[in-house]
Amino acid sequence: MKENYIQQVQLPSGVVHVYAGPELFKALDYQVFQMANNNLQIPNQVYMSYTPDVHVGVGTCIGTTAVWNTHDGYVSPSIVGSDIGCGMKVHMTNLHKADLKDVKLRRKLVKTIEKYLPVEDHVRGHFSDIRLEHIVTKGLHGLSKKYIPDGYTPRKATSLTHVESSKFTLDENALNRFPDNVWHRSHRQLGTLGNGNHFAEIQSIEIAEENREVAEAWGLFDGQVVIMIHSGSRAWGGSVSQYCSNDMMKVMRMNGLGTADPKLLFAPLDHPTAQTYVNLMYSALNYAVVNRHLIAYAIREAGKDVFGSKFEMTTLYDLMHNYAWEEKHEGESYFVHRKGATRSLPAGHSSNPQPYLNTGHPALIPGSMGTASYIMVGAPGGKANFHSICHGAGRIRSRSATKRLITLNEFASSMRVGTDEEIVVNQRSLESILDESPQAYKDVDQIIESVVGAGLAEVVAKCKPMAAVKGAK
Repeated sequence: MKENYIQQVQLPSGVVHVYAGPELFKALDYQVFQMANNNLQIPNQVYMSYTPDVHVGVGTCIGTTAVWNTHDGYVSPSIVGSDIGCGMKVHMTNLHKADLKDVKLRRKLVKTIEKYLPVEDHVRGHFSDIRLEHIVTKGLHGLSKKYIPDGYTPRKATSLTHVESSKFTLDENALNRFPDNVWHRSHRQLGTLGNGNHFAEIQSIEIAEENREVAEAWGLFDGQVVIMIHSGSRAWGGSVSQYCSNDMMKVMRMNGLGTADPKLLFAPLDHPTAQTYVNLMYSALNYAVVNRHLIAYAIREAGKDVFGSKFEMTTLYDLMHNYAWEEKHEGESYFVHRKGATRSLPAGHSSNPQPYLNTGHPALIPGSMGTASYIMVGAPGGKANFHSICHGAGRIRSRSATKRLITLNEFASSMRVGTDEEIVVNQRSLESILDESPQAYKDVDQIIESVVGAGLAEVVAKCKPMAAVKGAK
């Protein structure tokens, strides 16, 4: 069966491995392969692949994994993306979906979340007492006990342990290049979602029978309400991309580097400019993991207001899908880029966080408003793809095309508006988020089928949306 989900496409500049079922593969735009050909022209590349949710981005497609040996590798801001550290976080609650059966209660919860979680860009986050320099240099370890109370309670210490990385170490001198306005704006945005496809979603789960043992080991149960969060490094990550772009272009000109795409930026990993970018990128990864943590903190406070002091939210996992870093594979050191791709390690892999060593860690795959999301676990076959899987459903049409082609009635129907099963959203009008409607995205079930069919990962739980909080434009 695997051969139906794995294609090796020979291009003039090399081979791109595409993990997608026949229908998804057939629908891929020629620009996807044009971009792959440009990316393959970066020297010394060891491997490149696409996940089934692949779609065109700036310089590089979203859904790309690109790998170099560490000793002669390259780093590419284009194969990291501008929203550095963007990723997913899931918290388990002690609620059952029956507790949120009343649509009025779901609306009350969403409204209360908005009280703690700013959704408009001009509104400051509620964390002015946090020092930004501690966050960008120490990650979660830069927060005070007030914001990580479970981190000091060994039996409940999931905030610091159930994450892909709680701290990225960097040379702090690189931070000196940022002017005060970047620090100010980024500080204001701590603990905020941002707009576009970022969200906080209340979901109920159905455990996959074949992985029930894994699900129960993680603390999941049928009907459980979970909170899924999607956000990144906000203005801090955007500034890293902006401030490094010109320097990277100068390095490329001086070294005769380039492709047909002027937006595809890259430099040798050992070049001082590349090292500055890597250090700043790591600071953005620190910001992103803390940002998601603070969003969850705000939702926890809202949950206590609505459900009382017995309401609980425990970290299942936090992981990224826009980043580059060093990894060990088969004893060799590689510099792995993932842009819109998620790491998914199997049971027994030594790079799993300690709590997930025996099971493999949760891989968190969002769908779109109105469709299911998934919690997966890596399979041994993922080794062939450097343990990368999809990061979501992947856009099938642009924002402008979605607004032009999809009606409000179609959007409302997919959100089951007016029924007891309505997926409650915080926006006063669906029109303001029409470009994020389910119709803008590929069929997430086909995406998951491709990942499973290719032997990269397995489904542990299906997450059905009950309510969503989106950032305002």
